[in-house]
Amino acid sequence: MNKILLWSICAALAGFLFGFDTVVISGADQQLQTAWGTSDAIHGSVVMAMALWGTVIGAIFGGIPTNALGRKKTLLIIGVLYFVSAMGSALVDGPYIFAAFRFIGGLGVGASTIAAPAYVSEIAPSKDRGRLVALYQFNIVLGILVAFLSNYLLRNTGSEPWRWMLGIEALPAFIYMLFVLTIPKSPRWLLSKGRIQEAQKTLSYINPDVDVQDTIREMEEQASKEVSGENIFMKKYRFPLILAFLIAFFNQLSGINAFLYYAPRIFEEAGLGQSTALLSSIGIGVVNLIFTLLGVFLIDRLGRKKLMYLGSVGYIISLSLVSAAFYLNWGGYYVPIFLFLFIASHAIGQGAVIWVFISEIFPNHMRASGQAFGSSTHWLLAAIIPSLVPFLFSTVGAGTVFAFFAFMMVLQLLFVAFMMPETKGKSLEELSEELSLNKYFS
Repeated sequence: MNKILLWSICAALAGFLFGFDTVVISGADQQLQTAWGTSDAIHGSVVMAMALWGTVIGAIFGGIPTNALGRKKTLLIIGVLYFVSAMGSALVDGPYIFAAFRFIGGLGVGASTIAAPAYVSEIAPSKDRGRLVALYQFNIVLGILVAFLSNYLLRNTGSEPWRWMLGIEALPAFIYMLFVLTIPKSPRWLLSKGRIQEAQKTLSYINPDVDVQDTIREMEEQASKEVSGENIFMKKYRFPLILAFLIAFFNQLSGINAFLYYAPRIFEEAGLGQSTALLSSIGIGVVNLIFTLLGVFLIDRLGRKKLMYLGSVGYIISLSLVSAAFYLNWGGYYVPIFLFLFIASHAIGQGAVIWVFISEIFPNHMRASGQAFGSSTHWLLAAIIPSLVPFLFSTVGAGTVFAFFAFMMVLQLLFVAFMMPETKGKSLEELSEELSLNKYFS
């Protein structure tokens, strides 16, 4: 188990770079616009948003290398993308070439949401799979916190601090690549490619205490039911496809990414000073980390559904309070407190569950394609919703925006209650059987 934990951590470090890369741009936001004198439209749609569109493309097409080259090689390529993006972004002069390098980093983010959870879910024992895959989310949150902290510490470094803020990511990216070289290939991927002896050898190496022949037999039995040329849009995979879509849809309709990207702006809108707003952003990172740890601890104990219940109720309460605070002009420190509750609700619910759940609900040969669908849904909305926030704040107002997010979380609660299955403690092969056409669409 110690080896599996170590390899899971190595793969999950892709999440650290994901979190760091996604949020680090917030510290450079205004510096970049000042440096290049770009208009609001170019700054928002090109300089700031290009990484998000790279993430969408990475999520849509990341299943291709994950299937063809394998989980391990894809994770290594992701590390290279992060490294190149960090170095390039720090050294360029000009908004368009900068955006191109940020797009490269976005490709790494999108692909990592497929390859890393798929890899960990395929090497983990059923009883520990939830918390091991959730290490990916923990690393995302850790990366977000470190990015907020790094931006704060590097804010006065040199004549152009933004170069240091963005370039520092090259160091963890290089270390991550070295770690990935030490992990074994996924035995389920090897088996899907007909490399049975390698799969047996890897399984023996991963967990010498299990009966390798029985495990291989179970995997082969599941594989025998697979038909060449299948795709995730076939009727038999409709239910897991709907589940992947809805959990990703509700994840973003909570407003989580919109909030993370514009945290300082939201705090300033609520009446806090600029310096206090930046420190409050670090507080968001700390709360996120603590409650993500709690979610990782509980996910295999309470199960995925109970965490989603907790998170959904917390979302509804916190977002309703934030909306009320803006409508009633409460100001002061009410909004940060309510938003800390919002972040805690996200971390223990959707944050802990989403990548675990999507990695579990598709059969082995469809896993990368299914995760690509769920991830691309997630990232397409993550690109669209934050881009609308400044416009919506200035037109309908922050109170209305947060009221809408609260309403969407009521719908999420209904999804959890009436549609979402519990996947705790079941093998991937069992889940594939249970989520089949016969059980849900007969």
